[in-house]
Amino acid sequence: MAITQKKRLNVALLTPILILFCQQVYAQQCSINLNYGVIIGPKHIRIVDKGRTQVQINHTKQLFIQGREVFLSSSQQQLLSEFTMGIRQQIPEVVSIAIEGVEIGLKAVNEVVAGLTGENSASQQKVQARFDELQWRMRARFNQSANNYYLAPQDLNGFDELFTGEFEQEIEAMISTSVSTILKAVGESILADDSITEYGGEMRITTYDKRLNTMSNGLELQVAQRAKALDKKTASFCQELTRLDTLETKLHLAIPALKPYNLIDTSN
Repeated sequence: MAITQKKRLNVALLTPILILFCQQVYAQQCSINLNYGVIIGPKHIRIVDKGRTQVQINHTKQLFIQGREVFLSSSQQQLLSEFTMGIRQQIPEVVSIAIEGVEIGLKAVNEVVAGLTGENSASQQKVQARFDELQWRMRARFNQSANNYYLAPQDLNGFDELFTGEFEQEIEAMISTSVSTILKAVGESILADDSITEYGGEMRITTYDKRLNTMSNGLELQVAQRAKALDKKTASFCQELTRLDTLETKLHLAIPALKPYNLIDTSN
Protein backbone atom coordinates (compact mmCIF):
# COMPACT_ATOMS: atom_id res chain seq x y z
CA MET A 1 0.00 0.00 0.00
CA ALA A 2 2.84 2.39 0.88
CA ILE A 3 4.42 1.77 -2.51
CA THR A 4 1.20 2.48 -4.39
CA GLN A 5 0.51 5.66 -2.42
CA LYS A 6 4.01 6.97 -3.01
CA LYS A 7 3.78 6.22 -6.69
CA ARG A 8 0.41 7.94 -6.92
CA LEU A 9 1.96 11.07 -5.41
CA ASN A 10 4.93 11.09 -7.77
CA VAL A 11 2.94 10.42 -10.96
CA ALA A 12 0.33 12.97 -9.91
CA LEU A 13 3.07 15.57 -10.24
CA LEU A 14 2.59 15.14 -14.00
CA THR A 15 -0.73 16.98 -13.81
CA PRO A 16 0.68 20.52 -13.37
CA ILE A 17 3.47 19.68 -15.84
CA LEU A 18 0.97 18.66 -18.54
CA ILE A 19 -1.24 21.68 -17.83
CA LEU A 20 1.85 23.89 -18.12
CA PHE A 21 2.61 22.37 -21.53
CA CYS A 22 -0.91 23.27 -22.65
CA GLN A 23 -0.73 26.85 -21.37
CA GLN A 24 2.78 28.11 -22.13
CA VAL A 25 2.65 28.24 -25.91
CA TYR A 26 0.99 31.63 -26.36
CA ALA A 27 3.87 33.92 -25.36
CA GLN A 28 3.33 36.30 -28.29
CA GLN A 29 0.02 38.18 -28.12
CA CYS A 30 -1.77 40.56 -30.48
CA SER A 31 -3.35 43.83 -29.39
CA ILE A 32 -5.92 43.44 -32.15
CA ASN A 33 -9.70 43.38 -32.13
CA LEU A 34 -12.12 42.17 -34.79
CA ASN A 35 -15.25 44.31 -34.48
CA TYR A 36 -17.39 42.14 -36.75
CA GLY A 37 -17.76 38.52 -37.71
CA VAL A 38 -16.06 37.48 -40.94
CA ILE A 39 -17.25 34.78 -43.33
CA ILE A 40 -14.92 33.74 -46.13
CA GLY A 41 -16.12 31.67 -49.07
CA PRO A 42 -14.45 30.82 -52.38
CA LYS A 43 -16.14 33.72 -54.19
CA HIS A 44 -16.97 36.25 -51.50
CA ILE A 45 -16.14 37.77 -48.12
CA ARG A 46 -18.91 38.91 -45.80
CA ILE A 47 -18.66 41.20 -42.78
CA VAL A 48 -21.44 40.24 -40.38
CA ASP A 49 -23.05 41.96 -37.40
CA LYS A 50 -25.53 40.03 -35.21
CA GLY A 51 -26.13 37.46 -37.91
CA ARG A 52 -26.79 40.00 -40.67
CA THR A 53 -24.43 40.71 -43.57
CA GLN A 54 -23.44 44.37 -43.56
CA VAL A 55 -20.69 44.26 -46.20
CA GLN A 56 -20.12 41.73 -48.97
CA ILE A 57 -17.20 41.67 -51.39
CA ASN A 58 -17.51 39.47 -54.46
CA HIS A 59 -14.41 38.39 -56.39
CA THR A 60 -12.29 41.02 -54.59
CA LYS A 61 -13.69 43.98 -56.56
CA GLN A 62 -17.51 44.05 -56.34
CA LEU A 63 -18.77 45.77 -53.16
CA PHE A 64 -22.20 45.61 -51.53
CA ILE A 65 -23.10 47.55 -48.39
CA GLN A 66 -26.36 46.51 -46.72
CA GLY A 67 -27.36 44.77 -49.92
CA ARG A 68 -26.75 47.72 -52.24
CA GLU A 69 -23.92 47.69 -54.73
CA VAL A 70 -21.36 50.47 -54.48
CA PHE A 71 -19.80 51.16 -57.88
CA LEU A 72 -16.07 51.67 -57.66
CA SER A 73 -13.38 53.41 -59.65
CA SER A 74 -10.29 51.45 -60.71
CA SER A 75 -8.22 52.93 -57.85
CA GLN A 76 -10.94 52.05 -55.32
CA GLN A 77 -11.11 48.52 -56.73
CA GLN A 78 -7.36 48.16 -56.37
CA LEU A 79 -7.46 49.13 -52.68
CA LEU A 80 -10.43 46.84 -52.04
CA SER A 81 -8.72 43.96 -53.84
CA GLU A 82 -5.54 44.34 -51.76
CA PHE A 83 -7.53 44.46 -48.53
CA THR A 84 -9.64 41.46 -49.55
CA MET A 85 -6.62 39.33 -50.39
CA GLY A 86 -5.07 40.20 -47.03
CA ILE A 87 -8.22 39.12 -45.18
CA ARG A 88 -8.30 35.87 -47.15
CA GLN A 89 -4.75 35.11 -46.06
CA GLN A 90 -4.93 36.20 -42.41
CA ILE A 91 -8.32 34.98 -41.12
CA PRO A 92 -7.37 31.33 -41.79
CA GLU A 93 -4.06 32.13 -40.07
CA VAL A 94 -5.91 33.06 -36.86
CA VAL A 95 -7.49 29.61 -36.88
CA SER A 96 -4.19 27.91 -37.68
CA ILE A 97 -2.31 29.66 -34.84
CA ALA A 98 -5.02 28.95 -32.27
CA ILE A 99 -5.26 25.26 -33.17
CA GLU A 100 -1.49 24.81 -33.38
CA GLY A 101 -1.09 26.25 -29.90
CA VAL A 102 -3.55 23.76 -28.43
CA GLU A 103 -1.99 20.90 -30.39
CA ILE A 104 1.47 21.59 -28.96
CA GLY A 105 0.15 20.91 -25.47
CA LEU A 106 -1.98 17.93 -26.47
CA LYS A 107 0.91 16.32 -28.34
CA ALA A 108 2.98 16.59 -25.18
CA VAL A 109 0.21 14.81 -23.24
CA ASN A 110 0.06 12.09 -25.90
CA GLU A 111 3.83 11.62 -25.83
CA VAL A 112 3.83 11.21 -22.04
CA VAL A 113 1.20 8.48 -22.27
CA ALA A 114 3.04 6.74 -25.12
CA GLY A 115 6.33 6.96 -23.23
CA LEU A 116 4.98 5.35 -20.06
CA THR A 117 2.43 2.87 -21.41
CA GLY A 118 4.14 2.02 -24.71
CA GLU A 119 3.82 3.30 -28.27
CA ASN A 120 0.58 2.01 -29.84
CA SER A 121 -0.54 0.53 -26.53
CA ALA A 122 -4.30 0.34 -25.94
CA SER A 123 -4.03 3.31 -23.57
CA GLN A 124 -2.03 5.39 -26.02
CA GLN A 125 -4.38 4.56 -28.89
CA LYS A 126 -7.35 5.64 -26.77
CA VAL A 127 -5.71 8.98 -26.00
CA GLN A 128 -4.71 9.40 -29.67
CA ALA A 129 -8.30 8.75 -30.78
CA ARG A 130 -9.59 11.46 -28.42
CA PHE A 131 -6.84 13.79 -29.61
CA ASP A 132 -7.72 13.22 -33.30
CA GLU A 133 -11.44 13.71 -32.68
CA LEU A 134 -10.84 16.92 -30.72
CA GLN A 135 -8.56 18.26 -33.47
CA TRP A 136 -11.24 17.58 -36.09
CA ARG A 137 -13.96 19.34 -34.11
CA MET A 138 -11.77 22.35 -33.36
CA ARG A 139 -11.07 22.80 -37.06
CA ALA A 140 -14.72 22.26 -37.95
CA ARG A 141 -15.68 25.10 -35.60
CA PHE A 142 -14.04 27.63 -37.94
CA ASN A 143 -13.64 25.79 -41.24
CA GLN A 144 -16.95 24.28 -42.27
CA SER A 145 -15.61 23.04 -45.60
CA ALA A 146 -12.70 23.62 -47.96
CA ASN A 147 -11.92 27.34 -48.32
CA ASN A 148 -14.85 28.36 -46.11
CA TYR A 149 -14.07 30.08 -42.79
CA TYR A 150 -16.01 31.89 -40.12
CA LEU A 151 -14.57 33.94 -37.26
CA ALA A 152 -16.79 35.74 -34.74
CA PRO A 153 -16.02 39.28 -33.53
CA GLN A 154 -13.41 39.03 -30.77
CA ASP A 155 -10.32 40.34 -29.07
CA LEU A 156 -7.19 38.55 -30.32
CA ASN A 157 -5.08 39.34 -27.25
CA GLY A 158 -5.24 35.66 -26.31
CA PHE A 159 -5.49 33.06 -29.07
CA ASP A 160 -6.22 30.39 -26.48
CA GLU A 161 -9.46 32.23 -25.66
CA LEU A 162 -10.86 31.03 -28.99
CA PHE A 163 -11.28 27.65 -27.29
CA THR A 164 -12.73 28.64 -23.92
CA GLY A 165 -15.83 26.84 -22.78
CA GLU A 166 -16.54 23.43 -24.27
CA PHE A 167 -13.09 22.76 -25.72
CA GLU A 168 -11.29 24.11 -22.65
CA GLN A 169 -13.20 21.64 -20.47
CA GLU A 170 -12.44 18.79 -22.87
CA ILE A 171 -8.73 19.58 -22.86
CA GLU A 172 -8.66 19.59 -19.06
CA ALA A 173 -10.62 16.31 -19.03
CA MET A 174 -8.15 14.80 -21.49
CA ILE A 175 -5.22 15.73 -19.23
CA SER A 176 -6.99 14.26 -16.22
CA THR A 177 -7.80 11.05 -18.10
CA SER A 178 -4.20 10.78 -19.32
CA VAL A 179 -2.84 11.07 -15.78
CA SER A 180 -5.33 8.39 -14.64
CA THR A 181 -4.18 6.16 -17.51
CA ILE A 182 -0.56 6.57 -16.43
CA LEU A 183 -1.42 5.87 -12.79
CA LYS A 184 -3.25 2.70 -13.76
CA ALA A 185 -0.42 1.46 -15.99
CA VAL A 186 2.22 2.12 -13.32
CA GLY A 187 0.11 0.53 -10.58
CA GLU A 188 -0.51 -2.58 -12.66
CA SER A 189 3.19 -2.88 -13.43
CA ILE A 190 4.17 -2.66 -9.77
CA LEU A 191 1.52 -5.10 -8.57
CA ALA A 192 1.95 -7.60 -11.41
CA ASP A 193 4.89 -9.37 -9.76
CA ASP A 194 3.73 -11.11 -6.58
CA SER A 195 7.32 -11.75 -5.59
CA ILE A 196 8.17 -8.07 -5.47
CA THR A 197 9.45 -6.93 -2.07
CA GLU A 198 9.07 -3.54 -0.48
CA TYR A 199 12.71 -2.84 -1.34
CA GLY A 200 12.28 -4.10 -4.88
CA GLY A 201 9.14 -2.01 -5.24
CA GLU A 202 11.03 1.08 -4.12
CA MET A 203 13.72 0.34 -6.71
CA ARG A 204 11.09 0.09 -9.43
CA ILE A 205 9.52 3.33 -8.23
CA THR A 206 12.92 5.02 -8.40
CA THR A 207 13.31 3.76 -11.98
CA TYR A 208 9.90 5.20 -12.95
CA ASP A 209 10.76 8.49 -11.28
CA LYS A 210 13.96 8.73 -13.33
CA ARG A 211 11.97 8.00 -16.49
CA LEU A 212 9.46 10.71 -15.56
CA ASN A 213 12.21 13.25 -14.93
CA THR A 214 13.98 12.41 -18.18
CA MET A 215 10.73 12.52 -20.12
CA SER A 216 9.68 15.78 -18.49
CA ASN A 217 12.98 17.46 -19.36
CA GLY A 218 12.84 16.21 -22.94
CA LEU A 219 9.26 17.34 -23.42
CA GLU A 220 9.95 20.76 -21.92
CA LEU A 221 12.66 21.26 -24.54
CA GLN A 222 10.39 20.05 -27.36
CA VAL A 223 7.49 22.24 -26.24
CA ALA A 224 9.81 25.26 -25.90
CA GLN A 225 11.09 24.74 -29.46
CA ARG A 226 7.60 24.32 -30.88
CA ALA A 227 6.36 27.32 -28.92
CA LYS A 228 9.24 29.45 -30.18
CA ALA A 229 8.36 28.61 -33.78
CA LEU A 230 4.70 29.41 -33.11
CA ASP A 231 5.74 32.67 -31.44
CA LYS A 232 7.48 33.78 -34.65
CA LYS A 233 4.42 32.81 -36.67
CA THR A 234 2.18 34.81 -34.34
CA ALA A 235 4.47 37.86 -34.47
CA SER A 236 4.34 37.78 -38.27
CA PHE A 237 0.55 37.49 -38.15
CA CYS A 238 0.27 40.48 -35.78
CA GLN A 239 2.47 42.55 -38.05
CA GLU A 240 0.35 41.67 -41.08
CA LEU A 241 -2.92 42.50 -39.25
CA THR A 242 -1.46 45.88 -38.29
CA ARG A 243 -0.63 46.47 -41.96
CA LEU A 244 -4.18 45.52 -42.91
CA ASP A 245 -5.56 47.96 -40.33
CA THR A 246 -3.55 50.75 -41.97
CA LEU A 247 -4.80 49.63 -45.38
CA GLU A 248 -8.38 49.58 -44.07
CA THR A 249 -8.01 53.21 -42.98
CA LYS A 250 -6.94 54.14 -46.54
CA LEU A 251 -9.88 52.15 -47.88
CA HIS A 252 -12.31 54.10 -45.69
CA LEU A 253 -10.90 57.39 -46.96
CA ALA A 254 -11.28 56.18 -50.53
CA ILE A 255 -14.76 54.69 -49.96
CA PRO A 256 -16.49 56.71 -47.19
CA ALA A 257 -19.55 54.41 -47.20
CA LEU A 258 -17.32 51.69 -45.69
CA LYS A 259 -16.16 53.79 -42.74
CA PRO A 260 -18.96 52.70 -40.34
CA TYR A 261 -17.84 49.08 -40.77
CA ASN A 262 -14.35 49.17 -39.32
CA LEU A 263 -13.34 45.50 -39.10
CA ILE A 264 -9.84 45.68 -37.60
CA ASP A 265 -8.69 47.69 -34.58
CA THR A 266 -5.06 47.62 -33.46
CA SER A 267 -3.33 49.24 -30.52
CA ASN A 268 0.24 48.03 -31.20
